Amino acid sequence: MLVACSFTPQPRPGYRVGVPEDGGWQELLNSAAAVHGGAGWGRMSGLDAEPVPHRGRPLSLALTLPPLGAVFLEPQVCGWAACMP
Repeated sequence: MLVACSFTPQPRPGYRVGVPEDGGWQELLNSAAAVHGGAGWGRMSGLDAEPVPHRGRPLSLALTLPPLGAVFLEPQVCGWAACMP
């Protein structure tokens, strides 16, 4: 599981986070999502890991990190688009 938290009042679109696993990452919870009473920041869907090394990890994700919030993601066995019904 990947947990990314922001303790600043600024949104961070395109915030890059290194990940150890290739494939899709599904957003499980975004504290700023409208369904949770937030302002609607984030995807509430998923992302595919990109072959962009970041902070010692071979792959990375470009997240929309909400202001004063947290995003929880988990790796998927297949890529995000391939996991869609």
